[in-house]
Amino acid sequence: MLMKHLIIVLALISLPFSLFGQKLKPGFDKAEYIELLKVSAQVGDSAYIKAIPLPQRFKFAYRSPVVGLENRWDLWIDNQSVAVLSIRGTTVNSVSWLGNFYAAMVPAKGEIQISDTEKFTYELATSPRAAVHVGWLVTMGFLAKDILPKIDSCYKSGIKDMIIMGHSQGGALAFLLTSHLKNLQKQSRIPADIRFKTYCSAGPKPGNLPYAYEYEAATQGGWAYNVVNSADWVPEVPLTVQTVNDFNPTNPFASAPALIKKQKFLNRIALKYAYNGMSKPALKAQKNYQKYLGKLASRTVSKNLNGYVSPEYYNSSDYVRTGTTIVLLGDSDYFKKYPDSKENVFIHHLHPPYLYLAEKLP
Repeated sequence: MLMKHLIIVLALISLPFSLFGQKLKPGFDKAEYIELLKVSAQVGDSAYIKAIPLPQRFKFAYRSPVVGLENRWDLWIDNQSVAVLSIRGTTVNSVSWLGNFYAAMVPAKGEIQISDTEKFTYELATSPRAAVHVGWLVTMGFLAKDILPKIDSCYKSGIKDMIIMGHSQGGALAFLLTSHLKNLQKQSRIPADIRFKTYCSAGPKPGNLPYAYEYEAATQGGWAYNVVNSADWVPEVPLTVQTVNDFNPTNPFASAPALIKKQKFLNRIALKYAYNGMSKPALKAQKNYQKYLGKLASRTVSKNLNGYVSPEYYNSSDYVRTGTTIVLLGDSDYFKKYPDSKENVFIHHLHPPYLYLAEKLP
């Protein structure tokens, strides 16, 4: 009799878990990522979707309106246990591509007038040296406005585990959204007991090294990954320009000009020539980067976002790879199926090659 009662008690204790399904766990989960790739693919057009198997674990719950620079996200739910915030990547629309090309940096903490009626206040990192991609920050701001009420609804229904998923541009936005939501938790603007796990897929570089450090510190312990196909060019962008101003304050370059001045005349001339030859081209490239991919690009952004006001840019273009990286390394069989191509530059970037390589992970 005692054993029978014990079995009943254990069954009752475990009942909520059996009813509400699988809970989030830290660490890269191959099956979880593959399912999320299938979820992510559903934001594509009908012809694209047909080539991708349907998700099995998660069920579609909500699709947002198109906002910002042609941006959209979907909500998927797993047996009322885990919610997925699936962010769409770049579309064929030129406005969507504008979000990528608007690639100047802005401080990772500040405020931007994103429309004639709204300012987006954000803090993605605490360091004044942390900076992020302005185009993706603006688009994330529009998405966050629609996402936050859905997070609140999910929480009120008992869902406290949420996965942030994005492929391509969606991966870039997933980096920034993760930082934004974690900061809102610190401010007690969303519940602290919501657990976020992030899968950026084919994610490009979202910001500079100080931003990357804080993102990685906030998500360490197995709560965020960027999965990249080693043959894919998208994780290699935006173009990076590192200057002598991009190092930590304590570095040998900061005092180099003063040290050169103390040298004897001929040595001073030679060292100054060498130092300028190394530093000035990068500084000039960074200024041109900010001019063309910041100031000029912002004019087109303003034409598509009524009331948008271009912010002050951060004087850097030192984009870095961010987050814990899971590498999908192509072998000879992969390149037979997906050969390099000058005509199809996205052959290694779309969902099918990522699914193919993910299935081969151990």
